[in-house]
Amino acid sequence: MNKRLGSILLLASVLALSACGSDSQAATPQSTESTQATSSEPIVVGSVGSDAEIWQFIADSEAAKKAGVTIEVKEITGGPITNTATVDGDVDANAFQSIGYLESFNAESPEKLVPIAATYVEPLGIYSEKFQSIDDITEGATVALADNPSNTTRGLRLLETAGLIKLKDDFDDGIGTPDDVIENPKNLQFTLIDDLTGPRILPDVDLVLISNTIALEGGLNVLTDSIFHEEADTALRATVNIIVVKEERAEEEELQVLGELYHDPEVQAFIEEKFDGTKVQVQIPIEEIWGN
Repeated sequence: MNKRLGSILLLASVLALSACGSDSQAATPQSTESTQATSSEPIVVGSVGSDAEIWQFIADSEAAKKAGVTIEVKEITGGPITNTATVDGDVDANAFQSIGYLESFNAESPEKLVPIAATYVEPLGIYSEKFQSIDDITEGATVALADNPSNTTRGLRLLETAGLIKLKDDFDDGIGTPDDVIENPKNLQFTLIDDLTGPRILPDVDLVLISNTIALEGGLNVLTDSIFHEEADTALRATVNIIVVKEERAEEEELQVLGELYHDPEVQAFIEEKFDGTKVQVQIPIEEIWGN
């Protein structure tokens, strides 16, 4: 009887331990599944030059932590490559370009990108190591313009504003070229360059038109080093910089938060100090400047 009772108790203990082991194994995948459900993938933001520096600051900011988002910044050397990476899904969003630049890209791309938030405007400047002012520019001076439709037309508009040329009345601000110049009293000689090379070729030409992001990377401040520059306001819609995503992702909440993070006071204080006021905040609804 004692032997039979002992066997029964031993069997009951084994069954109980086995059941506990099964419960423990079942709990493990449930816990893992819950973690995966609550964890979010990082938002990958593609950017260029000084803008990438801004987004790295945003990624490390308290504002991003409070919003519960993780941002991974991918620095890419070149605007077209950055847009292509967004189209291909290698990055979730990008931040480096103006509305005019995006419109030029979309005109040539079968898959469209759209802005989800405005960020800033920064002046395009005319730089020279040979002339101290617009009035000093001599006959036949060489002028280097960025070789992409948006910045070529923007540069020509700035030259016109400076009183150096006159453009035809139906000048297209999306695809204009130096051929659209109808008055050129100083007989300026135009050459098109990769806009990233602007600061490097400054000693080799008389005038170079350089976007502020590229100028900053070359140690130039548009407000103090250029001989003439645009006004930093939103009057020129095409010059407003934006955060850009694929068209079908424009309403995703996790991407919409990028605009809010950019305009966080902590972030704006960093931008103001780091870039000496050359990136002027634009905090207006994107619908006011993008309607196509």
